[in-house]
Amino acid sequence: MKLFQTAERVSHEEVSDNFVYQRSVLAYIEAARLIHGNTLEIGTGSGYGIEHIAENSNRFITLDKNQPSSVSNNTLIQSENVQFIQMKVPPLMDIPDNYFDCVITFQVIEHIKKDDLFVKEAFRVLKPGGKFIVTTPNKPMSLTRNPWHVREYTADELENLMKMYFQDIDKKGVFGNERIADYYEKNSAAVQKITRYDILNLQYRLPRWMLQIPYDILNRINRKKLLRENALLTKQIKLDDYFLADIDDDCFDLFFVGTK
Repeated sequence: MKLFQTAERVSHEEVSDNFVYQRSVLAYIEAARLIHGNTLEIGTGSGYGIEHIAENSNRFITLDKNQPSSVSNNTLIQSENVQFIQMKVPPLMDIPDNYFDCVITFQVIEHIKKDDLFVKEAFRVLKPGGKFIVTTPNKPMSLTRNPWHVREYTADELENLMKMYFQDIDKKGVFGNERIADYYEKNSAAVQKITRYDILNLQYRLPRWMLQIPYDILNRINRKKLLRENALLTKQIKLDDYFLADIDDDCFDLFFVGTK
């Protein structure tokens, strides 16, 4: 474990990430129920989702602009049907048209400047009838501006983007139970204590690049502080504390499935 790990890449090794990590795993578990055949993942992240998708795919290609340690040390890629490609997207270079049965991308699209090209490329590489499975933070539930995100989406905004290419879209949200609500409330209070010093509202006035490192440091410090003060609550959060349901403004993440 690194001395400092960016809060943008959650890890099962960092206990303070558990609130976000379990929610992230849910996306892979739910996607695994839908996928088959050839699957493409855009955004490997820390690599913790590989095992869930690989076992349900004939061929699984996962790509990321950075190579995570889980790939370089081969701890997760142990199957002949899995391939990692280091690539910055969009576009999807050297990926053929109509090849994949499923394309999945979790907590990635909010980082992409050309999000319309991103969706167009996913549509291009999918076979007719193929599924594009996307998760992204639900904008109304964000506690503060995240300068690592180019933008965040409301449900309507993501639907309008995907409808440029996908006409059949299933819209769900990721929700949490009372334990998750308790942690979220404590996190919200902690963030408010930090942002009250931003009397000039600089988080929304300064360019993203100026805020990224300070935000990342404060985010990590805040998560560790929450862990120290609420150790039992943080550690007890499990996958089953999250669930999919019909979309509304109170969900933590948007979980959309577009069919080509």
